[in-house]
Amino acid sequence: MTGETMTPLRRRMIDDMTIRNMSPCTKKVYVYAVARFAAFHRRSPDQLTIEDVRDYRLHLIARGLQPASINPSMGALRFFYGVTLGRKDMVDAIPYARKADKLPPVMTGDEVVRFLRAVDDRRMRTLFTTIYAAGLRVSEAVALTAKDIDSDRMVLIVRQGKGRKDRYVMLSEQLLAILRDHFRRTRPREWLFPGADPSRPITVRTVQRACREAVAAAGLDPSVTVHTLRHSFATHLLEQGVDIRVIQDLLGHRNIASTTRYARVAVNAIRQIQSPLERLNIEPTPPA
Repeated sequence: MTGETMTPLRRRMIDDMTIRNMSPCTKKVYVYAVARFAAFHRRSPDQLTIEDVRDYRLHLIARGLQPASINPSMGALRFFYGVTLGRKDMVDAIPYARKADKLPPVMTGDEVVRFLRAVDDRRMRTLFTTIYAAGLRVSEAVALTAKDIDSDRMVLIVRQGKGRKDRYVMLSEQLLAILRDHFRRTRPREWLFPGADPSRPITVRTVQRACREAVAAAGLDPSVTVHTLRHSFATHLLEQGVDIRVIQDLLGHRNIASTTRYARVAVNAIRQIQSPLERLNIEPTPPA
């Protein structure tokens, strides 16, 4: 939504998102997406039709954007037309792009150790260890404070995670010792992992850059990211026999389908399943 004449429309959309308690990040993404859509057509979005949405979508595809990049724009347009303009008929006509159903990348236990040993900075190594040990999103890890460590109940409190939900995750004895050592060395005032400005947490971008450097130093697959630590946490729990609904709660997944993806990469669990062939007495194939 661009230009001075668009300000009331933008304000209404933002108010609609505020009423629904949507996160600041989602608000920013949605407003930007609708603004780009309007700029593409050089017209106010409330004057555009479903054909204009279709043309814009084809434009995004022609630029080589993948479903993961296209879908936030489609979500923004669905919200704008369905909620802000009250044009419910438009929502069903703006489907999400179908994502490729790829297996999440997962590290073995040995690879996790190699990765952590490749992290030279002790603060950053502690942060990565925390992400793996508790299955956190990087945004959740950087937002931790000392008050979020409950050593009496041996849990970490994740405040306002994805979907603006609080949840508890396990705090292992080993992680507690690591965090206590980190606290003694750094004496953080507020954030457990402060950035260059101690009044603010370390940025996600800084953590991602440190991850790329460690991946290269450890000789791991370049596809490994910070989020791979969370994937590995979930998969390793599943391989230990932890109930998938418990894992769902630990990860903060709203939908169990998001968690069952890990069942497809739990190699140790797959190895323990006996093929029905083993119950049959089949003669070996005779030599040709």
